Formats: sequence, structure tokens, C-alpha cells
Amino acid sequence: MRVLLVEDDVTLGTQLQLAMKKAGFSVDLSRDGIDAEALGDIEPYDLVVLDLGLPKKNGLDVLKSWRARHNQVPVVILTARGSWQEKVDGFRAGADDYVGKPFQFDELLARMNAVLKRSIGATIGHLSTAQFTLEEDKQQIQLQNGQTHQLTGTEFKLLRYFMLHPGQVLSKSRLTEHVYEYDEDKDSNVIEVYVNRLRQMIGADLIKTRRGQGYVFESDSA
Repeated sequence: MRVLLVEDDVTLGTQLQLAMKKAGFSVDLSRDGIDAEALGDIEPYDLVVLDLGLPKKNGLDVLKSWRARHNQVPVVILTARGSWQEKVDGFRAGADDYVGKPFQFDELLARMNAVLKRSIGATIGHLSTAQFTLEEDKQQIQLQNGQTHQLTGTEFKLLRYFMLHPGQVLSKSRLTEHVYEYDEDKDSNVIEVYVNRLRQMIGADLIKTRRGQGYVFESDSA
């Protein structure tokens, strides 16, 4: 899943970006409101973590501009402004959740995952099928027979995206947009390699190829 992190504090922004990457997200970092607003309109992000006290344009105005243009990307506000009125203003502007500074990263991560899954109607908690469970905290698969497979970062991001969009035809270009970061080499042909690796772990029948269209993850929930 691809995240836009908007944070002007250089130290905190870098720390959060690294922590989010370790948690299995592809993360683009923006440090001002003008740049963030443009990226949020151009790039297909799954979630935005948005600070309010930004240079050039404050985060609340960025969020209002997105919503005015019917950009419904899920947004978690992250800010030192913790009064109840500011929280109300954030929610009225279209925020999906609100985390005040200082905070624990585990809390932010839990809220990010909850907002992501709520936005697409997925169940909060482990992502499971009748055949296996994706253990998101460990970034591994546990099969029904108890066998486990550790995933690489890209394998984890790809499988999680498949599982959050079951039954949908997902093109290679869409998968690359949501698995890779802005400045990464987005070679869609590499997706085939990772799909084949996942098939070897979870079974060839769970990820179907739609010729000329892409892939479909087909599995009933556990």
C-alpha cells in the first residue's frame, strides 16, 4: 500500500518514513503543503498522513482543497494541535482519523491500518482466507497446515494489496503504482516475477491471470 507522508520536521519525517517502510508501506515524503497537495492529486495514494502545521499551505487547507475536488483519499491527521476544536475542524474538513503529537508509532500504525481497511470495507485484524493467513506484523504467511513463509518487502506489499482487493481485476500498472514509491523504477514486468513467487507459496489457483487485463485474487475469506 502506498502512503504519502506530509511532515515538515526533517528528523521526524525521516524517522516516520523509515518506520512506515519497515512496516511494509511504500512511502513518499513531502515537506510543504503546496507539494503535498499536488502529489495527492496526481499520484494514486492509498492513504495520506498529514501534518497540519506546514509551510506554504497549512494541512487543513490542503485537505479542504482535496475534498473540494472530490479527492477522497483517506487521510490521517498528525499534528501537535490537540484541542477538541481543532480535531472537530479536521473531521469537518474530511479527515478519517486524528493522531496528536507526541505519539507512539504503534498507535499511528494501528490507526493507519484501520483507516485503510475501513476505506475499502475490509475486516480489521489479520487478513485471512480459507487457505492461509497474512500476519501483517511479522510480514509472513501462515498456511492452514501451520507452515509459514517469510515474505520480502515487495512480496508482502503485493500480497496485501491483492487481499485487500479480492475479486477485482488489477492491472500490472495499477499494482506497480500502489507497490512502489514515486522515485522507484516501476518496471511492470517485474510484477510477474513476484506473482509467480507468491503462487509458489499460496497455490497457483489463488491469483488468476486475466490475459490482456492483469490479475485477480480469488479466495473466500476464512
